[in-house]
Amino acid sequence: MEKEKNVFGLVLQNFAKIKDLIKLDDNIYTQLLAPQKFLEVNVPVKMDNGTIKVFKGFRSQFNDARGPYKGGIRFHPQVDESEVKALSAWMALKTAVVNIPLGGGKGGVIVNPMELSQKELEELSRGYIRAISKLIGPDLDVPAPDVYTDPKIMGWMLDEYEKLNGGRHIPGVITGKPLSIGGSEARSYSTAQGGFYALDMAAKKIGLSEGATVAIQGFGNAGAHMAKILQKAGYKIIAISDSKGTAVNVMGLDVADVERHKKKTGSVADYPGAEEIGEKHLFDQEADILIPAALENSIQAQDAEKIKVKLIVELANGPVTPEADEIFAKRNIVVVPDILANAGGVIVSYFEQVQNAYGYYWSEEEVLEKLEEKMKTSFDEIWAKKEEYQVSMRLGAYILAIERIAEAMKDRGMA
Repeated sequence: MEKEKNVFGLVLQNFAKIKDLIKLDDNIYTQLLAPQKFLEVNVPVKMDNGTIKVFKGFRSQFNDARGPYKGGIRFHPQVDESEVKALSAWMALKTAVVNIPLGGGKGGVIVNPMELSQKELEELSRGYIRAISKLIGPDLDVPAPDVYTDPKIMGWMLDEYEKLNGGRHIPGVITGKPLSIGGSEARSYSTAQGGFYALDMAAKKIGLSEGATVAIQGFGNAGAHMAKILQKAGYKIIAISDSKGTAVNVMGLDVADVERHKKKTGSVADYPGAEEIGEKHLFDQEADILIPAALENSIQAQDAEKIKVKLIVELANGPVTPEADEIFAKRNIVVVPDILANAGGVIVSYFEQVQNAYGYYWSEEEVLEKLEEKMKTSFDEIWAKKEEYQVSMRLGAYILAIERIAEAMKDRGMA
């Protein structure tokens, strides 16, 4: 399957590199070549017109040696088995690289949620949770929001799970919930905030000055929050793109104004404060920093040859293909990998689980303080592995994560 090669294959290619670099035990390596469990479900939904439509969904549980599976649920028309497997593997690496006691999982439903009414969307959300309910729980597998899912959907899913479990309150089964039912402060922008801490440390490492210029691919939740955080910190946002167009102003975009334009028109395209760029793509713009914040595989080898930046920070999952990665390495462009750069979301999800277990909730300031400490410690640990093995930051992060997963597997007698 072509996409299997292009998505889950990305994970396996990097695993093969790490195996040789750290001389990973063959018995451990073999177990990391596929998820521990994979579930495919069909979810029937009664549509508003009275017909029944069946939606296909998945849940991949990659590895739980270090703790319960953890990972989001995405609603997207391009979800497939390969993508969900890859995302669950990246989640296992992500939780290990930031050293939180969780494993990796992921879920998805093949659907365009924009085509559903609120009633249909709620029924799909509840139906999906009913279908996977026996596999999830606070000490088994903890879902969260992802592409095209949000706190409202998590609230419906939590409510359905609790109904299936005798009406008991079990807030720790889902993270990314509304604050009123056990969500955490800062969760809504935690992915971007964590990415900012990683970006800021990387910028200092390579000597970028204050006011460095930034181009952002993707202006959804993560990309928009990142743009606002960076602008407030003094970085200059000179280009923003979404699936329909690109806005460029080398003097700096007004991020809040671009956001208003997108809410009004549905895209950053034709933003009045932008320059005329003709058929040029975001990747044609010269900047100090590029932030891919869209979907996986968005930067191919041909893009890597022309991109003119000094630093790339992967806010999306798997946006850079292995071929592009090699080109960036040859060109001495530092890439902060996704399993660190976008780990802020899962770190604050973990904090949410802790708060749910205690029944005691932290202030926004406390959450951000703990997040910053986690991100900075993890950045330094990855940089140390990068230097020790003389490899890219990505391989340094993979080495750190796989060493931790392998240690847990050995201590459980799984080797």
